[in-house]
Amino acid sequence: MRAVVTDYTFPDLELEKEILSAAGVALHSGQARTASDLVSLVADADAVITQFAPLNAEVIGAMKKAKAIVRYGIGVDNVDLEAARARGIPVCNVPDYCIAEVADHTLAFILALTRQVLVHSNRVHAGTWGLGTPLASLRSLADMTVGVVGFGRIGRAVVKRLTAFGGRVLVHDPVADPAEVEAASGVPSDLGGLFALSDCVTLHCPSTAQTRGMVNRQTLAAMKTGVLLVNLARGDLVDSGALVEALDTGKLSGAALDVFSPEPIPPDHAILKRDNVILAPHIASASVPAVGRLRRAAASLAAAAIRGEVLGSVVNGVV
Repeated sequence: MRAVVTDYTFPDLELEKEILSAAGVALHSGQARTASDLVSLVADADAVITQFAPLNAEVIGAMKKAKAIVRYGIGVDNVDLEAARARGIPVCNVPDYCIAEVADHTLAFILALTRQVLVHSNRVHAGTWGLGTPLASLRSLADMTVGVVGFGRIGRAVVKRLTAFGGRVLVHDPVADPAEVEAASGVPSDLGGLFALSDCVTLHCPSTAQTRGMVNRQTLAAMKTGVLLVNLARGDLVDSGALVEALDTGKLSGAALDVFSPEPIPPDHAILKRDNVILAPHIASASVPAVGRLRRAAASLAAAAIRGEVLGSVVNGVV
């Protein structure tokens, strides 16, 4: 039996090898990113584990005996779910490995924006003392309305943290039970109302046909002037051209982004030249415990698939 890791950013795969070898499964790996490389790598795999490699219909069609595709992560937008469903291959994610890390990072971003942390740190390092921004740019969460888009595991953890600061928290999620939102001290809202009323909007929803480009020129125009935008979900939720325009006009007073479209950010992209933007290289989920949980879960799912066991966290409806 053979499992394949298409690509990875970890120092090694010793943890995965230990788990799979105990199940009698040999592990093969690559750093494949093109269709031709991926096709040859996955053709004879009994299970495929992937991180960022694009598993499109061509690649999935080359899988002769794969019993599962497992994504290192929560989002599965690099996998063609319909192509896998047509082949009867379950696609699994790891939905609960980094909840605290991403929620903490979200609050770090929001507080850095509302308290102008980076601006003042940079000024002091440069030898300048005193207030470096207009007083109005220093805000308190207790006086703000924060809109949380998405009420999954991470969205719920963000709401829990935000409500501790005493402000108003609006929540939009089309599949969430409003009673559960209210039980978490949030206020259920439609998306248009959330965009219109929030002083800060933070995104925690997956990339789907319905959510891609949800923050665009039209929706930004409907927001308050001076709103803050935080995105730790997926880069393609936001139209990057509209984002830069809104920062330049003052419609957005600031943004904090752990994700972007495209990634990595091109070196000549205008977003890199905006002082009111905090950027990180898609690392909000990172911590030693979280990465360990992710890798163990992915390898265990692959082993379970090869053994013919019922799989958890299947996202494409294949039983």
